[in-house]
Amino acid sequence: MKVLEGHAGIVTGGSSGIGLAIANTLASAGAIVYIISRSGKTKEGYQESLPGTVHIKGDITSLESMENICKDLASRHEGRLDFLVNNAGATYKCPAESFPLSEFNRIMEVNVSSVFHMSQICYPYLKKSSFKGRIVNISSMSAHLGFSQVVPYCISKAAVCGMTRGLAVEWAQDGVCVNSIAPGWFHSKMLDDIMDDERGAKILNRMPVHELGNTEDLGALALLLIGPNGSYMTGQDYALDGGALAYGY
Repeated sequence: MKVLEGHAGIVTGGSSGIGLAIANTLASAGAIVYIISRSGKTKEGYQESLPGTVHIKGDITSLESMENICKDLASRHEGRLDFLVNNAGATYKCPAESFPLSEFNRIMEVNVSSVFHMSQICYPYLKKSSFKGRIVNISSMSAHLGFSQVVPYCISKAAVCGMTRGLAVEWAQDGVCVNSIAPGWFHSKMLDDIMDDERGAKILNRMPVHELGNTEDLGALALLLIGPNGSYMTGQDYALDGGALAYGY
């Protein structure tokens, strides 16, 4: 029997990159994985989604829409969901002194408000899980380290870590575990959007392994947190970063 046989849940922003890798890993372990993204399909140039995944077109910033979608998905599983992976995110590259307010607000809406609202929406379904409900938020190295030209992104991911701890404490007695994963540097469209050769060299030199990570490792960590051996893990931010946070001078 696969370890997630009988589980069903949601991965947001899973049309490519980290989200797709996590969704595929969970599906490979036997789960039914509903992938919510703006496109509602795998983006061109990325690996195909595996059997067990179901793509759904949706905007996570639309509260009413997400309420309807999550209610419908839970109704397919006797009113319950077993996991929520809050992966969808946004960023923008600009010096802090001239950062547009509109972009600041957009980043906070996607990276903070929507993560909180999705957790709120899924909470009543997660606490009905017979496996213990799980929320896995995707934080970032930016929650722990300062990076130039993406300061609002740093702010938003630090907020995700605070949210993770707070929800873990508040919902523990309801049988819901809440953790976050802080990816180091993996190939993704978001990374490509802010990365140039100079920045890339600095990043790789700032970690002991000096190479980008494999998104399959992120899927494996998410599987641990959601699977049967993750029921005593809550309120933590797990760095998968090639040793970047440990690197001294």
